Amino acid sequence: MMDRFETIELLLDHYNSPRHHGPLAAATVSMPGRTPGCGDEITIYLQVDETGTHVGCVQFEGTGCTVSQALASLLTERVQGMPLHELAALHLEELFPDLERGIVQSRVRCAALALNTLKAAIAVYGQRQNRQAS
Repeated sequence: MMDRFETIELLLDHYNSPRHHGPLAAATVSMPGRTPGCGDEITIYLQVDETGTHVGCVQFEGTGCTVSQALASLLTERVQGMPLHELAALHLEELFPDLERGIVQSRVRCAALALNTLKAAIAVYGQRQNRQAS
């Protein structure tokens, strides 16, 4: 597990140089999300792979605090290629077990914004697939 200083360094790195940032033209689903009360906003662009069961690519864009935007960048790195069903059941602590807990727990809504928005995108994708199968 990272200590507080290492976690802050990692978050600042991802905030200042976000990975997988920007719109994704081939997105299967784009999903906006926001954190009520603080104004953090994010749009997740999810491209599902050709099998329809895994993340093919995920990108984001948004505005907000260091925690919400840095964890969105970290999320996009960690979920590439993951099975959708596993990701839909994933908890923030499981996705980022190495981060110092105090920072994440002090800003849970900000920290969870990207993951919750990605889960909403997966749910929309699942609903579309169910409608097409009917």
